[in-house]
Amino acid sequence: MVSRTVGAGAVALGAVVLSLLTVPAQAATPPPAPDTGGPDPTVVTAPLAAPDTAELRKALRTALSQGAPGAFARVDDHGKTIHLAEGVADRGTGRAIGTGDRIRVGSVTKTFTAVVLLQLVDEGKLKLDTSVNTYLPGLLPDRRITVRHVLSHRSGLYDYANTLFAQSVQGFENVRNRVYTYRQLMDLSLAKPLTNKPGAVYSYSNANFVVAGMLIEKLTEKSVATAYQERLIKPLKLTDTYYVHPKNTIPGRYARGYMTADSSGRKIDSTRQTVSWAQSAGALVSSGKDLNTFLSALMRGELTSAAQLKQMLKWTPVNSTQAYGLGLRRRDLSCGSVYGHTGTVQGYYTWAFTSKDGKRGLTSFANTSNNGTVYATMNSTLEAAFCG
Repeated sequence: MVSRTVGAGAVALGAVVLSLLTVPAQAATPPPAPDTGGPDPTVVTAPLAAPDTAELRKALRTALSQGAPGAFARVDDHGKTIHLAEGVADRGTGRAIGTGDRIRVGSVTKTFTAVVLLQLVDEGKLKLDTSVNTYLPGLLPDRRITVRHVLSHRSGLYDYANTLFAQSVQGFENVRNRVYTYRQLMDLSLAKPLTNKPGAVYSYSNANFVVAGMLIEKLTEKSVATAYQERLIKPLKLTDTYYVHPKNTIPGRYARGYMTADSSGRKIDSTRQTVSWAQSAGALVSSGKDLNTFLSALMRGELTSAAQLKQMLKWTPVNSTQAYGLGLRRRDLSCGSVYGHTGTVQGYYTWAFTSKDGKRGLTSFANTSNNGTVYATMNSTLEAAFCG
């Protein structure tokens, strides 16, 4: 879930949950930059300054003052780890939140999904510039929509989350325990016309990564859960990462999620949910340690060939400080660019990013959603962690 966010400059301060996006939506997006695969304009090769732990702590405490029950930041930096946490994981028991708590990571799932598909490209089972309908005959209304368009949010597919969460709380309660098929989710998207011509502009849509999940299952003849497990979770020893769908619980020690109601500001315990409306677009459970491990391995070239990592790092502009590759966000900070994804699902805000060399990673988290002020505050953890 997502407030009317994910995609643009400033996070919407309203409470309408519209998508699993994690960066506020924008009114208009510029045309995509050429897919040159060239160097990022803001990459800095000088060593990064040490993380500013005082500013990180300040951000976490500010998030609490703005309504988040708890917040944490975990930085893994050249073999050393910084753990910072404030507030509670459970308002009922008062248990303190910790960086080891498992969390729903929302759209960070999209990066896992994209990596699996790029591995399939490496294996010769998929081509990025081939029509999706070649692999899933008759699925999409326009044969010009390619796999690359889907992974870069340039397909024009309508984001069905806009319909599901036009009223955020009521919408969430309607889907909290529901189990969808991929086909049902695509029917919701395809009930609306394409929002733009395929390949024309960046326009964030969870439907893209529903298509990606369908591709994984068609080409591997296995579930996405199995694909994540065999290709990423087991090889990387991600002991806190699970694709629990269609179950609505989180195993082990976890942070409860608290969604803010639109009008009253009341906190709704949203922990128990299937996240079936998102699936391969946003249903993973993970932890700060595992997310930092995963993104570090990705940027070090350990999960795909160099050729496919280069494809992943071909950027489409989102706004003046953000760009989107293939299931991967680039954030441009004062000291250079960082790479990863944001994640919002009801009750959970997550940021997971790493430096270009994969040697410094940050996962920051607040157990709330539908709170634009907390979102903006937690967004500042990137600058503090990477630029000092």
